[in-house]
Amino acid sequence: MNDEKYEAAKSRVKELKDFYRNLFTYAAVNIPLIIINLVTSPESLWFYWVTIFWGIGIVLHALKVFILDGKFLGKEWEEKKIKEMMEKESHSK
Repeated sequence: MNDEKYEAAKSRVKELKDFYRNLFTYAAVNIPLIIINLVTSPESLWFYWVTIFWGIGIVLHALKVFILDGKFLGKEWEEKKIKEMMEKESHSK
């Protein structure tokens, strides 16, 4: 029981760590890109393409980690589907 709780907590910490690493990398790459774009060619803005599309990825990652938290195609969903299929198999025999 304690091992399960530990593993669940460890997995959750890894998810959070991965998200924050992704967010930090997003900022660390996009801030210099914005500065480079505004300094070298302010008449032609291109930085927003990277910022927008990578930002969509960040938002989806945040939804997965903070809102859905394993509910959509995660561990809970897997366990629920396994139980459903086991029940279905036992009724069909």
